[in-house]
Amino acid sequence: VQLQAFGGGLVQAGGSLRLSCAASGRTFGTYGMGWFRQAPGKEREFVAALSRSGLSTVKGRFTISRDNAKNTVYLQMNNLKPEDTAVYYCAAYYGAYSVYASAYTYWGQGTLVTVSS
Repeated sequence: VQLQAFGGGLVQAGGSLRLSCAASGRTFGTYGMGWFRQAPGKEREFVAALSRSGLSTVKGRFTISRDNAKNTVYLQMNNLKPEDTAVYYCAAYYGAYSVYASAYTYWGQGTLVTVSS
């Protein structure tokens, strides 16, 4: 599975962004998907995860969803804050879902989100 994340950019505090992660391959629907982020000087942290059956867990003000027909997973981010500034990565693994980065096999290249105050 190859993943490509996009949709990042510069947004003012309080604004919204929707990130997308497009996956290659015919078996996208069998993968658990996750979003993680890494701010400068910090470790990668969990943001959201979504199982192939639709179970999800999210940290904070975000919403994760998927469209299996389009091989795409989304991260809707509302009421963004400067502390949300980070590179956001999507990830996939053949399983349910996990909040642990070590569980994921495939990673996208990341997309930068910058929230100005």
